[in-house]
Amino acid sequence: MTVPTIHAEGLAKSYRIGQYRAGYETLRDTLSSGFRRALRFEHKPAEQDIWALDDVSFDVQQGEVVGFIGRNGAGKSTLLKILTRITLPTRGRAEIRGRVGSILEVGTGFHPELTGRENIYLNGAILGMGRREITKKLPDIIEFSGVSKFMETPVKRYSTGMYVRLAFAVAAHLDPEVLIIDEVLAVGDYEFQQRCMGRIEDISKSGRTVLFVSHDMQAVSRLCQRAYWLELGRVVKEGPSEDIVATYIQAQAGVGAERKWDDLASAPGGDIVRLASARIVDEDGKTANAVDVRRPVGIEMRFVALGDDKVLVPKVKLINAEGEIAFNALDTDPRWHEPVKAGEYVSTAWIPGNFLNEGVITVDVAIVSLDGSRMITRINAQGLLTFHVQDPGMGDSAKGLFSGQFRGGVRPLLQWTTQQDA
Repeated sequence: MTVPTIHAEGLAKSYRIGQYRAGYETLRDTLSSGFRRALRFEHKPAEQDIWALDDVSFDVQQGEVVGFIGRNGAGKSTLLKILTRITLPTRGRAEIRGRVGSILEVGTGFHPELTGRENIYLNGAILGMGRREITKKLPDIIEFSGVSKFMETPVKRYSTGMYVRLAFAVAAHLDPEVLIIDEVLAVGDYEFQQRCMGRIEDISKSGRTVLFVSHDMQAVSRLCQRAYWLELGRVVKEGPSEDIVATYIQAQAGVGAERKWDDLASAPGGDIVRLASARIVDEDGKTANAVDVRRPVGIEMRFVALGDDKVLVPKVKLINAEGEIAFNALDTDPRWHEPVKAGEYVSTAWIPGNFLNEGVITVDVAIVSLDGSRMITRINAQGLLTFHVQDPGMGDSAKGLFSGQFRGGVRPLLQWTTQQDA
């Protein structure tokens, strides 16, 4: 069995909250606090311990890119601070084999009075690199950071974005065996974020290890092989990044890839038609929380017609994470031109591969009747389903070799024809 690059066992960290009291007090402090409590009938505030981390264990192998996701306060940053020895755990232990480069907060490891160039040498020395090795990489660091004009300026005069640019450039180019990155990259502009993502991919392909914390779920699913979902200091779930991201998003939204009603009387609809179930399915007909952008995905709805005299048409609407309508779709099969017979029906809308854009998709499921240009709604289940579309970045999707993010609800793979004029 290979020895993991990072081994964490039973990590826990507690903090005491309440009024801060120094390790010693003067006589004046003691008397004044006593009088305040007496005059105001104050009681000594109760001290309370909270666990920012509680029994977190994991292994990361060499060359893996592992993501940590969760809401604010879930314990992600505390975990990274323990791994980088900024703070000590209350209990448990962690081992990291190799040189560590980290970006946890803006300006971590930088001296504000030193220039950008001097801080590069300072950070390299902290990582154990010699001056000659740092000098060799200096041009690449400066070019990547995009702040070459300010190399001789003290970093205390840098903007937050400039700080982050230089910090990431240093951490990513000084060849650490382990790179630890917190959400600080969100401070950078879009162009720099895309360059950072590309650099992280290059680092992972070179056999080095990356721990990545981000609220950008698309970045986590694209960059990371595995992910850990933290909640209240504990690991809720661990597995392939696309599955964990999809489950996390659905939990936050309060909906998932499948809904069904055992009691038809409580199902969406009325006296004409009722919705029995709906789900997202893959090519094999299995319920899918996350789908490959290159593969077809189906929206299956099962409904019960309660009479023989109504024209019923299945309909879906897809909405992306930005709240934009990707598209509406009706089933135009001639079978829905005539009134249906009473009974149960299963209708599936198939969306071809390389059509949807990556990200979270919300689905509205509906059954309507058509009267010329008028649409009569029989069922309208808004926000009923969600699923996550992820791009594995293999270069054969509609995005090709571009590693950035396309905007918009759809991202079709079109047929192109090109010729060169003589």
